[in-house]
Amino acid sequence: MFVRIVKMSFHEDKIEAFLTNFHEVKQNIRNFPGNRFLELYQDKNNPSVFFTYSYWETEADLENYRKSELFIEVWAYTKQFFNAKPEAWSVDKLVSLE
Repeated sequence: MFVRIVKMSFHEDKIEAFLTNFHEVKQNIRNFPGNRFLELYQDKNNPSVFFTYSYWETEADLENYRKSELFIEVWAYTKQFFNAKPEAWSVDKLVSLE
């Protein structure tokens, strides 16, 4: 399992549209085969910056999602609201304390 972190920055007047759409599709993303966890964060100092944080079983699962109709539709809708290029990281979790 690995973690995918995506940083997205939005035009201020488009945040509500992004959030509305995210809430409509979040269960579909979370229930996509191989996805084990999904969270959305908003930066405390810059409310235009958001991060998605998700766990994937395998890199192939993430790639299947990225090639899916669901991702293509969500990303096409979301990217029109960006005010900066998104950034993404795939990382291995080394330590987790509860």
